Amino acid sequence: MKKWIIPVVIIALLALFGIKSYNSIVGLDENVNEAWGKVESSYQRRADLIDNLVNTVKGAADYEKGALEAVINARAKATSVSIDPSNITPEQLAKFNEVQGGLSGALKSLLVTVERYPDLKANQNFLELQSQIEGTENRINVTRDRFNEAVKPYNQTIRSFPNSLFAGIFGFDKKAYFESEAGAEKAPEVKFDF
Repeated sequence: MKKWIIPVVIIALLALFGIKSYNSIVGLDENVNEAWGKVESSYQRRADLIDNLVNTVKGAADYEKGALEAVINARAKATSVSIDPSNITPEQLAKFNEVQGGLSGALKSLLVTVERYPDLKANQNFLELQSQIEGTENRINVTRDRFNEAVKPYNQTIRSFPNSLFAGIFGFDKKAYFESEAGAEKAPEVKFDF
């Protein structure tokens, strides 16, 4: 038997395993990118709805300029931060979370402020927008969870041996997860003034 057959077979098996490993990682990476696209789409939907909400509130409550300006400024900051899904780092995700959290806070503050205006609360456009924003917030939570669900198998695959060898060779890096915002572990204080 020729001595070169065994090394050729070993090299061929390694090449086949490398190709299979690479294709598997690419598929998982694409799942992460798709999940990230859905996260961005949900946040964009919220940003689009906020424009309509601000215009509705402006027309009915001109005197609440501070709350409106806070929402407008927070929306501008939130839409200015973008992330490349092929290179999501914990730092980028933290910055994205920070500006999106700022927008959520400003929006909640505006909705609380609006509670003082019975005419606005009875406005059908406002009620519909408020309902759509609440639904969008739920969508955001779902898409963030699904993003994390897509990141987990990707990270497990690129970190497990021998896939980690091929992942390193081809430049696949660990992806960051969405994490809860700072202070989310503390229950909010509820006060009833009678």
